Amino acid sequence: MPGTAARAEKSAPGRRLDPCGIVIFGASGDLTGRKLLPALYDLFHLGRLPENFYVVGVARRELGADGFRKQMKQAVRPEREAAWKEFAARLDYFSIDGSDPAGYERLKQHLQALDQKHGTRGNHVFYLAVPPSLYSPIVAHLGGAGLAASGASGPAWTRLVIEKPFGRDRESARRLNAQLRAAFAEEQVYRIDHFLGKETVQNLAVLRFANGIFEPLWNRNYIDHVQITVAENLGVEHRAGFYETAGAVRDMIQNHLLQVLCLVAMEPPASFEARFVHAEKLQILQALRPLPPQNAVRAQYGAGEIAGSSVIAYRQEPGVDSKSNTETFAAMKLELESWRWAGVPFYLRTGKRMPRKASEVSIQFRDAPLHLFACTAMQPCAPNLLRLRIQPDEGISLRVLTKTPGLEVIGRAVELDFAYGADLERESPGAYETLLLDVLEGDSLLFATAEWVEAAWGVVDPLLEAWAAAPPADFPNYAAGSWGPKAADELLARDGRGWHLP
Repeated sequence: MPGTAARAEKSAPGRRLDPCGIVIFGASGDLTGRKLLPALYDLFHLGRLPENFYVVGVARRELGADGFRKQMKQAVRPEREAAWKEFAARLDYFSIDGSDPAGYERLKQHLQALDQKHGTRGNHVFYLAVPPSLYSPIVAHLGGAGLAASGASGPAWTRLVIEKPFGRDRESARRLNAQLRAAFAEEQVYRIDHFLGKETVQNLAVLRFANGIFEPLWNRNYIDHVQITVAENLGVEHRAGFYETAGAVRDMIQNHLLQVLCLVAMEPPASFEARFVHAEKLQILQALRPLPPQNAVRAQYGAGEIAGSSVIAYRQEPGVDSKSNTETFAAMKLELESWRWAGVPFYLRTGKRMPRKASEVSIQFRDAPLHLFACTAMQPCAPNLLRLRIQPDEGISLRVLTKTPGLEVIGRAVELDFAYGADLERESPGAYETLLLDVLEGDSLLFATAEWVEAAWGVVDPLLEAWAAAPPADFPNYAAGSWGPKAADELLARDGRGWHLP
């Protein structure tokens, strides 16, 4: 979310970062090999890591440093052997039983030796790429071993990164935050949401606050409604164990979609320092009206066809209960009590086994008060629409009405389009590259605070409780390969609106 000279200078290539050791718990897991190590290697290749650094993989498995390097090389697939050897020389491995306090004392001694070897001055990033059930014991043992201290005995700093989910409801989120605070200060904790690292999500704030043409129109007088869609064409894949206890609301809406809603709706901050942006985003959650169950839809996919291939129903997926009531689709209408947004609905939608993968924000402006020009059934007049494509084809488009070429004056809607991949000279960085660099720089702007997490759970908790008290009678109720159940279309049709197809 760069938007100030201060952040641009801070993130500039060549800036000297503090030396540090990066300690990844869950080093043998999927996230480490698929995202974290490739992102760190890319940053190293771009010259964006500190001059002095090391990476330690921590896991229960007896792998050894050489085994870890070999495994990570297969994950990274480097193009240049010399560059990989230089990076691999900074990789190390430590086997530990996460429940054994003595193991953390040994880890402390190991890190002290690595700090001396690599000249990292005792600065540490602890990344918990582990199941959420392990957050609390790991954090407690880090604190017990004195590894959570930051600046207590000198200038060294310590930062903790945890992945979502941050609890499964407001009460569990509060407990988790209390456990984190028992060992770490809030400013040391980085709750990562990879959605916030995506280029188009970051560009939301720039689009609004750096362009004089948009901010005067960004209110109830000109905007009719906002739609936020995150569609996935995949099923649950290997995540059935987690997904059965989560569902679409916990997995996507409570974090990703509400984060995007806050970026769209928030007031201009005093500056783009983290504390000011966090305060404005929190106010948006606090201004949301309670969500009545009739303004939300849940669904579960049945068998169907995607891209010409047949796919099975959710209840037939490996690891899923044959009578599961877990929602794989959710849609809702949210409203804000504020001067800027009173009367402007925000429609949120997410689902699995949709026709294609697509995430976007659609901001529909109010229609012109009088249609002076004719349109046709094939090319109807349509209100202005600003679309921000988050993935997979990142970009921005604006729908405007123009004259159809010919002798008659007939209007037609056209798209003014900007595509990141086609219009930029260099490839956009991945979300994890952006967020890991922010952690190393000590910038928490793109991370969730404890207050925000608890407030976000407060938005969806009443709905989840209502759904739990009244199990659905019609699951599965949408076919794989469709855009969701009929009830989702009816949710907007009640307001005289319809979903925009990504």
